[in-house]
Amino acid sequence: MAAHAATKAIDTQDITDKARRALLQQLEAVRGKKNLVIERSLAGTVGLFIKFSTLQEYGVDKLFFLENHNVDSTQRNIVFLVRGDNAKRVRTVAEQIRLVRSESKIDHDFSIIWVPRRTLVSNVVLEEHGVLGEANISEWDLQFVSLEPDVLSLELEDAFSDLVLRRDPTSIFASARALMLLQKQHGLFPRMIGKGENAKKLAELLQRMRNEEDVNDSADASNTYLTSFGLTPSSVIESLIIIDREVDFPTVLATQLTYEGLLDEVFGVSNNQTEVDSSVLGGAPAPQQQNGAAAGAPTTATKRKVQLDSTDKLFPSLRDANFATIGPMLNATARRLQNDQQSIHKADQTVSDLKDFVHNKLPSYQAEAASLKIHTSLAEEITNFTRSELFRRTLEVEQNLLIGSEGSTMHENVEELIARDMPLQTVLRLLCLESCLSNGIRQRELDHFKRMILQAYGYQHLLTLANLEKMGLLVPKESHKGYLNPIASSAGQSATDWNTVRRGLQLWTDDVQEAEPTDIAYAFSG
Repeated sequence: MAAHAATKAIDTQDITDKARRALLQQLEAVRGKKNLVIERSLAGTVGLFIKFSTLQEYGVDKLFFLENHNVDSTQRNIVFLVRGDNAKRVRTVAEQIRLVRSESKIDHDFSIIWVPRRTLVSNVVLEEHGVLGEANISEWDLQFVSLEPDVLSLELEDAFSDLVLRRDPTSIFASARALMLLQKQHGLFPRMIGKGENAKKLAELLQRMRNEEDVNDSADASNTYLTSFGLTPSSVIESLIIIDREVDFPTVLATQLTYEGLLDEVFGVSNNQTEVDSSVLGGAPAPQQQNGAAAGAPTTATKRKVQLDSTDKLFPSLRDANFATIGPMLNATARRLQNDQQSIHKADQTVSDLKDFVHNKLPSYQAEAASLKIHTSLAEEITNFTRSELFRRTLEVEQNLLIGSEGSTMHENVEELIARDMPLQTVLRLLCLESCLSNGIRQRELDHFKRMILQAYGYQHLLTLANLEKMGLLVPKESHKGYLNPIASSAGQSATDWNTVRRGLQLWTDDVQEAEPTDIAYAFSG
């Protein structure tokens, strides 16, 4: 079966349009002006495809985050947009409804839009607080969100901790529902392959849902939408490959050395945006918001949001490049734009030439020049970060662990980082990386690091350390624990030997071509 380009096989724009229309219809159903109270994690997701100005056209007066009783009661209509499978957030909604009822003199109409579905948990919590009959309840079945023309995401920020720490399979069910919708639109996945226990659970759930659809289809004679659903393999999707993150922790614990990876390390990237101090961008022009965050969520005056997706003129060519090559790439772009600018001022240009330039080339030139200023400023800030001694020491520890050095030889460096008040997240990443690669850390040394961390960063991190151990990320060295597949090894399998796997699968490459990479190892410079 011929493989199709992802952008041709699945129309991600259609998925975005349907999600947008569904939400706007829900808001339109609430007549008149309304205040929208939205869960913070949903605000960025909604902002990917709905501008705040569009929400205003559909009657939204003000937007608030669901936190700290942050509700304005000036409008009669108050709409909550919240995930319905989280009991804590549902409880917050119930408390806010009771608070507004008791303090406001207006007879409010409350509407709750649960994302992606109404759950039994939400009903029980609302009933316990005595507000189940106080609100009009509906669902917004938001599933896949298009981050790029060839990237779909569920944008479930708590999925990893839910699965690995709390053993809550809700995100597996959400994934299965979203994938079933794709199958209904494009045909059944001809082949499903995966790695890891959670991957197996997802594949089994998909198979069960597929069987249920077949039964429902055969029982309903009037259903033509799913006719012969179980007999129609997809002609555009060749395989579904499912990878459980628990199978491979080291990849996400190592520092990414691509441009987009370092942007995430330094500034953080969420919902295709990063927030940067205005002083970093200097005189760089403010980027036009393609999808102004539905987040009427105001950022602080010193912060600016930078859009990082394929709408940017330069970012698509920069994002996956090793950072060592970013300087020359920006330099080449600057020289090309300078040549274009010089061509504008040629004395022998006719009016027709100028008209053609203004109409056809000038908008693209201006957008590219603005993008160049922004990315040059960001790259300069990242350069300052990567040249710092603490970053070099951190990278040295990481790469020594990855090339197979004994973890204990790096302990003095980690102790020094703790003593120099390196961010706790960085220290924990290094210790977790050693634990994953070395099949745990010797009990005596692990206890020593735990004491240092609690004394340096505070005893509130007892819970942090306990959670990391529960997740299998920071564990004492034991013969029955494996580094790459803690699920399989916990059943008594022999531990995985990182050095053997590294050599056998060539997971580390000494000769990395960063400018013209031939191996994915360039992303970590090794």
